[in-house]
This record gives sequence, structure tokens and C-alpha cells, in this order.
Amino acid sequence: MTLRVHEALARARGRGVDRLDAQLLLAELMQRPRSWLIAHDDAALDNLQAARFGELLDRRAAGEPLAYLLGEKEFHGLSLRVTRDVLVPRPDTETLVEWALALLAGPLAGLDDTRVADLGTGSGAIALAIKQSAPQVHVCAVDRSGPALAVARANGERLQLEVEWQLGDWWAPLHGRRFHLAVSNPPYIAEGDAHLAALVHEPRLALSSGPEGLDALHHLIAHAPLHLEPGGWLLLEHGHDQAAAVQGLLADAGFGEVQSHLDLAGTARCTGGRLPWNR
Repeated sequence: MTLRVHEALARARGRGVDRLDAQLLLAELMQRPRSWLIAHDDAALDNLQAARFGELLDRRAAGEPLAYLLGEKEFHGLSLRVTRDVLVPRPDTETLVEWALALLAGPLAGLDDTRVADLGTGSGAIALAIKQSAPQVHVCAVDRSGPALAVARANGERLQLEVEWQLGDWWAPLHGRRFHLAVSNPPYIAEGDAHLAALVHEPRLALSSGPEGLDALHHLIAHAPLHLEPGGWLLLEHGHDQAAAVQGLLADAGFGEVQSHLDLAGTARCTGGRLPWNR
């Protein structure tokens, strides 16, 4: 039996799939813009499209992120390819990018060879967004996952943005090197947190870090002084209730100008600080 666009969307609604999500999936399958679907709701899907749409509905109804089904996600104006090897980039992480860019245009402006490190790059979202907006800086991105780094490297090649990609655990592949700015969106969900159940489709390694979710953050901060230039900055994304803890860790590690920035919902989502010039 022929399945038409309006019938396919009705089927999605019956499965509890959001209408916009269903339209985006259908538009991708039919290789048409979403606006075309709206104007042609009586258009017919072929048998292969109908079968594939049913499979995608099953996966979306089971909670798999739309970005994995579409294979891409927009972040800071960039269209990034994503797979289940990487976290889906979140809009709140743009807060970290905007802060980094403000530093590069302000306190860190005018340097001859500005070096930025992105630790735990995943899809390459943060590194590529910084390079896109600040092409004069050298950006080095690190990830311990080979498959994730392959996704990031492919995104960089497709977008024609030159980033140095390094495989390794946090600071380890950067031994002996120093940077003016380091940024990271590390795993920060506490082990056993109820929210992890809703994130089952994303890589656990990139989500959870210790009983309080602070293990990766603590490691990044403790080793940062060995890898930052005097006056260098460290900016970190963290959980909605971790700002005070991260501020304390930064202060204990000798950072000054410690502060937090708010995400789109008004939550303290990123915290950073600056190493003193004379240390």
C-alpha cells in the first residue's frame, strides 16, 4: 500500500515522535527540503523509503538522538557529522566557545603565535568553531578515542579548517608543550546519576567521571599549570551544580580571575581561570 507524506507523519505522531523530528527524517530520506514536504503532503514514498522511515521511527521512539539518525548536527554555525562514537554537540557548549573567542579577541589578542588546546574534542565541535572564528590561532585537539578523533578529523577536512589532531588521554600527548588557552567539555555526570539512563545511546566514556562527576575536571585542572603559558587561561564546561566545586579546584591549583559563565538557561555552565604571570 502506498504511504503518503501526511500518513507517514501521522504514523510518527502515533509513535510519540515529535512532528519536527519526523519531518526532518522524512526530508532526509526523500532528499527534499522540509518546506517541500509541507507543501506536498500528498506525495508518495517509495517502498524503500517507507521501510527505512519505519526503522528510523523505531530508533527515535526508543530515544536515539535525532543527530545520530540524520548523521549531522549544527553547532556554532557549522554543520558537523556525528556518529555514536561522539557526543551530540549541545547548544549550551557554545557558551564555552563564545568565552574562548572573547579572550582571544581581548586579553590574548596580539600574540605572535597563539596556541589553543581542546581536550576531549569528540566531534571536534569546540576546536573547529574556534578555528572558524579565529583562523589566526593554532588549535590542537586531543581525544583518547580513535573513532571519535576520526570523526573530528573528517569534520575538519570537510570544512577545510586546519586543526592539529592528537590521539591520547587529556594532557598526555601534549607533553612539553604550552598553550595560551585550553578548553574542555569533559565528562562530568556522576556515576549512578539517573540522567545517564536517558543518554544510553551516547558514549559512556564521554559522559560520566567518578562518583561526583569531578574526576576528569580535577585531572584537567591539576595538570594544567604544566601546559599553560604564564597568564594562560583554562575554561571548562561542567554540570549545572558544579560551578562552586570547579571554582574551588581552580583556586587551589593557583588560578586567579576565577569566574563562571551562564548558559542559555541562565545556569552557571562554564568556569575558568587564569594562571598568574609570575609563577
